[in-house]
Amino acid sequence: MIRFILITLIALASYQLQAQKVLAIKVDGAINPVATDYIQRGIKKATDDNASCLLIQLNTPGGLLKSTRVIVQSILESPVPVIVYISPGGAHAGSAGVFITMGAHIAAMAPGTNIGAAHPVTLQGAQDSVMSAKATNDAAAFIRSIANQRNRNLEWAEQAVRESQSITEKEALEKNVIDVVATDVRELLAMIDGKVVQTSSGKHTLHTTKSSVEYLEMGFVDKLLDLLSDPNIAYIMLLIGFYGILFELYNPGAIFPGVAGGICLILAFYTLHTLPINYAGLALIIFAVILYLLEIKIVSHGILAIGGTVALLMGSMMLLRNDSPLEYVRISLKVIIPSIVITALFFLFVVGAGLRAQRSKPVTGPEGLIGETGESLEELNPSGMVRVHGEIWQAESVSGSIGGSVRIRVTGIKDLRLFVEPLHI
Repeated sequence: MIRFILITLIALASYQLQAQKVLAIKVDGAINPVATDYIQRGIKKATDDNASCLLIQLNTPGGLLKSTRVIVQSILESPVPVIVYISPGGAHAGSAGVFITMGAHIAAMAPGTNIGAAHPVTLQGAQDSVMSAKATNDAAAFIRSIANQRNRNLEWAEQAVRESQSITEKEALEKNVIDVVATDVRELLAMIDGKVVQTSSGKHTLHTTKSSVEYLEMGFVDKLLDLLSDPNIAYIMLLIGFYGILFELYNPGAIFPGVAGGICLILAFYTLHTLPINYAGLALIIFAVILYLLEIKIVSHGILAIGGTVALLMGSMMLLRNDSPLEYVRISLKVIIPSIVITALFFLFVVGAGLRAQRSKPVTGPEGLIGETGESLEELNPSGMVRVHGEIWQAESVSGSIGGSVRIRVTGIKDLRLFVEPLHI
């Protein structure tokens, strides 16, 4: 009887282990606060659901170092094992992705992937050498501590930071940068089955061969915020917001430009508060908008618009500063140049044409008669009747007596009375 009970308990325990699930999330894009929240939510759900592990399928060019530190800290303190799997084929873990992969309890890559640091060129020129050295040394110490805790290749980890070294999945496996190369998720789970990992809650033996895989997808709000967290999108929203407010000020009561501009500005500021903003660049963009507004109000023959274009270009290139050369944060020139060209053309030609139309002589209504010519129907001494555009008007001479059948020019109009003078040919 006791033997039967023991066999039953062992069978139930074995079934429970085999029935464990693996919670999986996909991070495909830049590492930002949205990705940080997504990964932290995945760790919490895996813990609450008593999942065998959390699987992070990673494909990233890099991102914010601050967000990366938070993610790595969350992984190191996770009570459930975290597996980072660089996939699918063609994916890579650059810059911030290196730190996250090195911090995983188990690091894996798919065939045809690569891992390594990426040092993007900053748009505001070379960073100060002292500050750059400090940031690089700090990042190098950070990745060494991660590699040391996970018993991974310390030398390569530091080279990835200092020299931007990048390697394939085979080289990563040979250099003890990762633990496994697997073609897909199911093969990966079979290969790591039985491995023992140390988490913040103690040692865990992975039972993943027959585990079900449950994916935790990003919600609609997360996807929207992730899209808005793109520096290029934030830059475009910022410009649209400024121009919407500008057009509302130029044409009060239009409503739509002001409403759309206000929404775009709020969304842009939400994104910009998470990015390393250079306030000198932001001030130049605001100054450019002011110059464009003055171009509408003041006749400068395009000088203010040209100044605004120069300020906009300089401000756009300076808008984001990189606190570290390891951070993948920049606004693409492919976004900046077209935006500035379209803005300059709009203000130099479209607004200019509108202003010229406003300042041109009226052609309809009573004011359209000023400067027109006609003929006196009788002597004006000083008042009498005249014919202008085939219409008969009461007129008053402003230059003495005018005889009948004399060509006249309209110089003004008031209360349906024309003021005229003789036309000297």
